[in-house]
Amino acid sequence: MTTVTASIPSLADDRIVEAAAWLCDIPVEVERTDAMQSFLKQETIFVRIRTASGIEGFGYSYTIGTGGRAVLSLLQHTLLDQILGEDVQRPESVWAKMLNSTRATAVGAITSLAFAAVDTAVWDARTKAVDVPLWKAAGGARSEIDVYDTEGGWLHLTGDQIVEAAVASQARGMRGVKVKVGKPSAHEDFRRLALLREAVGADFDIMIDANQAFTAAEAIRRARLFEPLDIFWFEEPLPADDIAGHASLRAATSIPVAVGESMYSVGQFGAYLRTGAAAIVQPDVARVGGITPWLKIAHLAEAHNVSVAPHFLMELHAPLVCAIPNALYLEHIPQLRALTRTQLRIENGMAIASDVPGLGIDWDFDALDGIRVA
Repeated sequence: MTTVTASIPSLADDRIVEAAAWLCDIPVEVERTDAMQSFLKQETIFVRIRTASGIEGFGYSYTIGTGGRAVLSLLQHTLLDQILGEDVQRPESVWAKMLNSTRATAVGAITSLAFAAVDTAVWDARTKAVDVPLWKAAGGARSEIDVYDTEGGWLHLTGDQIVEAAVASQARGMRGVKVKVGKPSAHEDFRRLALLREAVGADFDIMIDANQAFTAAEAIRRARLFEPLDIFWFEEPLPADDIAGHASLRAATSIPVAVGESMYSVGQFGAYLRTGAAAIVQPDVARVGGITPWLKIAHLAEAHNVSVAPHFLMELHAPLVCAIPNALYLEHIPQLRALTRTQLRIENGMAIASDVPGLGIDWDFDALDGIRVA
């Protein structure tokens, strides 16, 4: 672990005097496949900061198998030095300091992921310093949020396996499930979805996710085929930079179009919202650069009367969706159970925001030390 330290006795108690970053490889809990790739491991980049008063903030971001060391290098060689002396009660200032030191690589995935590891650590320390949980500090719109399950809908699973998992999720009180699409034949996708709809009934949400696999023409063709099944949303039907294609799809189908997991800035979401190319936005706090920009995206969506249903990272997104008024759903994909002492509370299909100050994630640091790789 590389640690950057400084002694700044004249600064206020909430100024950062120490920062460290390291990388862990977290194994996936189950096999995960979609139309474009397999989720082999979660390269997770951690940042720990300490303020002059001794409060520690612990943040993280991730990739799904590549690029983790590049993020770590940017942190260790550039960003950790930049944040020393910054006040955790001023996250906008910290974020601007990082941006101004990386203009040549922003906006970009590696830079945003590095920003997120720092920004989540800043918010962790900030909320601990004032003894307030994140969901209240960021807005406090509600204390719980509906959960839908993705873990039983991977592309390699058979139709019967998808049905079995969905029925189990339904029995646990969840209101919906997400199924990966992108089989070579559109009718193979349809048969799997039809089998699922018959099993769960009409009063249960079915989301579909293509992981950017289609052209606009193919997405429109498949959406029209799927429409009789009352699909709740069609996620990432096209490459994320094809705004015009998403707008064409929205005009051609009654199925709401959801985007966001492969977008890395507030401006990218703004372009979708201005053009009406997205009915639901799915910002990922790690990929957009942290909590500070995530909240801007959520409020920008609110201004356009669009709902938010974030991608992955359920433990970190739970307090954020509880903070905002336009949250729709929290995605259920467990990934941290072996690395935390307590789990996210889910009761009757609702995730309950933690009242513990900070991010609300109860890390097992001994377990994390055991999977550290850089």
